[in-house]
Amino acid sequence: MVVCGDDGLARRLAGELRDVYRERVTLVVPEARAQQPAVGRRSGRALGLLGRVPAARNSRVPRGEQVDLYLRVVEAAEPDEEALNAAGVAGAAALALVYEDDETNLRAALVARRLNPRLRLVIRLYNRKLGQHLEELLDQAAIIAEPGLDLRELDASTTVLSDADTAAPALAASAVVGTSKIVQADGLLLRAVERMPQGRGEVADPGLCTLALLSATTGDPAGAEGSEHSGERGPQLLPDDRAVAAATGRGIVALEAVSHLGSAGSPGRLAGAAFPVASLFSRRLRWSLAGIVGAVAALAVASWITTGDHPLHAAYITLLDIFAINDPAVDEPPERKTLQILAGFVGLLLLPVLVAAALEGLGAFRTATTLRRPPRRTSDHVVLLGLGKIGARVLSRLRELEIPVVCVESDPEARGIELARRLRVPVVLGDVTEEGVLEAARVSRAHALLALTSADITNLEAALYARAVRPDLRVVMRLYEDDFATAVYRTLRAAHPGALTRSRSVTHLAAPAFAGAMMGRQVLGAIPVERRVLLFAALVVAGHPQLEGRTIAESFRPGAWRVIALDTCAPEDRRPDLAATPEETRVPDAGLVWDLHPGYVLKAQDRVVVAATRTGLAELLGRGTVPASGT
Repeated sequence: MVVCGDDGLARRLAGELRDVYRERVTLVVPEARAQQPAVGRRSGRALGLLGRVPAARNSRVPRGEQVDLYLRVVEAAEPDEEALNAAGVAGAAALALVYEDDETNLRAALVARRLNPRLRLVIRLYNRKLGQHLEELLDQAAIIAEPGLDLRELDASTTVLSDADTAAPALAASAVVGTSKIVQADGLLLRAVERMPQGRGEVADPGLCTLALLSATTGDPAGAEGSEHSGERGPQLLPDDRAVAAATGRGIVALEAVSHLGSAGSPGRLAGAAFPVASLFSRRLRWSLAGIVGAVAALAVASWITTGDHPLHAAYITLLDIFAINDPAVDEPPERKTLQILAGFVGLLLLPVLVAAALEGLGAFRTATTLRRPPRRTSDHVVLLGLGKIGARVLSRLRELEIPVVCVESDPEARGIELARRLRVPVVLGDVTEEGVLEAARVSRAHALLALTSADITNLEAALYARAVRPDLRVVMRLYEDDFATAVYRTLRAAHPGALTRSRSVTHLAAPAFAGAMMGRQVLGAIPVERRVLLFAALVVAGHPQLEGRTIAESFRPGAWRVIALDTCAPEDRRPDLAATPEETRVPDAGLVWDLHPGYVLKAQDRVVVAATRTGLAELLGRGTVPASGT
């Protein structure tokens, strides 16, 4: 396996492949980054290296490094052809390109596909549309380079993933208790929810199946331990029926519903596309307009009663009087004269109201493309700090769930500013460390604080200030350093035992999905369960002795994997990738079956959807024994 990157995701991904799947890995990093090989930190030591290999002629090889049979490091300023050759891409099984720059990953992918058409490519791209086109382009290039090459048979297809899309559901769910955890794979939707028992001594409703038992502490079902880095007792993934029955009083993560996504846009997208009519006029102006409409209606009714005309004609005459285009009622009865004078007076009142409405409407349309300020009465909302690529994805997820959000961002040109403007989400421009910025975001009346800036210290400072303003506020921090995250969480929990504090690492949530894609399976997504991650994958039964020839009940390995769905399409009619949106359904009456009979015997040609832990999937794929470090 070859991993190329310039940030923490590359190092964590290399550690995932080495520690979980026991693969030999070559890590290509810039020279400055190579001096910090902190991939194996969770094992309590710095990761040793099997001789650094310089890609550039003028690079140097550090001395005195510890030998590690599973990892070597190549130093290269960029992933050009020379660096990829030095990393052994020509003979590699898979290559992950996880640079933060999309263009760098794109250029390296084109070179790598030319060097090795059989190479399995996993590419990190933030641009979703570009990623879809790139998958098709690189797969087609491999077929042209080697005519007759079957990418499905060799599993050499291209997979484009985004760390932001992988981590956003978990970060959004961390901010709101009870929010569904969703894995969206274009045409496929898996939804898991956290459920608590109705009473003491009872078991929570398992839904379609129970995916996990939460920690014994029921006060914080979304993650009582707070940080994935803390070494405390965590949840129990994929429990058997006996464990579920014995777990009275504990919360569970259940598979609640499975459905296919339609073509309609998300609620957040629809909300951003339609301009709200109510925001055209202020509340006072709307009341003024309502009063005038009522006065006009009253005059029309009075004219109808006094003159005996048809109601429509009476209303028409009243409007003519209001707009001063009717003849004076000189020869009319006194009642008619009085009504005409009153109508003229209402017309005078209507003129300034119409002018005010025009001015307010013009001003509203002018500010439709500007950022909104948080309304004074804003409460029970989520304060989101940081609108970078992670913050933008989390904002989109929160709005899809119809959760009110107030954003804080110091950079007016940040990625998520345009999204916030389109979704009409209030934004406070300013540094969160400056006094008054969080007050402007109404943090004192917020439901939760999501600190997702790229600086750990900034996130910590914002969390501490929010704690001082409101000690019981739910706080979720994005912290990168493992040791720092653990120390911060434990200190805040000791200082505020009644509050809910959690730390999350984007690389920790994204690395399992990238590693699984490199192993050659079709990754559907991941659902975080407190400190751990539950993966969903599509596998063909052939070649897996743990599944082939066994019943659904026999294939279930508690704590490792569980078959949750069966693809009933014939092998020739299957979509190569379940994570892709089908353009047309060739077999309308066939598809994924989720209510499986325990006695069904899995055949070699069957394709199943499996929920698995990281180490359980490694064992299922025959990648060595399960490490003793847990799931």
